[in-house]
Amino acid sequence: MSVGDTPPPPLRLRLASHGLDAVTLLVLPAAALLVALFVYPFFYGLWLSLHPKDGSIFGNYVKFFSDPFLYETIGKTLWLAVPVTVLNLVAAIPIAFRVRRMRNQRLLTTILVLPITLGTVLVAEGMLNYFGPQGWFNRTVMTLGLSATPLKLVHNYTGVFLSLVITGFPFTFLLVLSYLTGIDPVLEQAASTLGAKASSRFRHILLPLLVPGLGVTFCLGFVQAFSVFPSAVLLGAPAGPTRVISIAAYEAAFEQYDYSLASAIAMVMAAVLLAVIVAVMSLRGLFYRGPASGGKG
Repeated sequence: MSVGDTPPPPLRLRLASHGLDAVTLLVLPAAALLVALFVYPFFYGLWLSLHPKDGSIFGNYVKFFSDPFLYETIGKTLWLAVPVTVLNLVAAIPIAFRVRRMRNQRLLTTILVLPITLGTVLVAEGMLNYFGPQGWFNRTVMTLGLSATPLKLVHNYTGVFLSLVITGFPFTFLLVLSYLTGIDPVLEQAASTLGAKASSRFRHILLPLLVPGLGVTFCLGFVQAFSVFPSAVLLGAPAGPTRVISIAAYEAAFEQYDYSLASAIAMVMAAVLLAVIVAVMSLRGLFYRGPASGGKG
């Protein structure tokens, strides 16, 4: 470099001029992890689903939608996931409102979210011991003379439904509570000062602000319930009313060793999830127009 020439700018400034500042560089490892764990497996699974054993491009999808034993798993899974998600959301709203005003909020919240720490398998084992034919619940019912025979609460639709409610409610409750606590209490206090009743405050102030959060909560809860697998096997009837779509994918991959068909079933599962999420978010837009100021995140 000759005398009088301007020295080149530092590497940091040159990278920043191309939009690669320190914050962007910190995001790169997370982006690489996202590609490695989600993007690449998705596109590989899509490619694999288009290469069935019979050689035709859409052979796996034709097989899936032409076999009632396969395509009926979509309806069976929705019949579990949708009612569970709606019930958890409807139950979480009043409980979150009540917990928000309690002094011992942390204690009650800890009790309500305890099932999350147990996991689906442990919850299923506990339900088998408690609700089984010789479980404590049935023994108590028969001892009190309320029923002459044990109530069938496991190895059927009811068992899986209860399991999904137990494991899914804490997750839904925490999300609703986080959005609810993000609403400025001054708004409700001002409406109360102006003479608005509790029902009016909820309908005209709190609920509109909660709609964005409730839409997101429904979608996340639905994804969790739709991907049910351990509960459907341990507490349900895997060959009958609780043969969900994840069981069909598992059987194709690990019993028939047809990974191409299993990938196609996974793609169908993703498409159904995406369709429901788009529908819910579209409905949310009809009821709420404006920034999502009613919750955190």
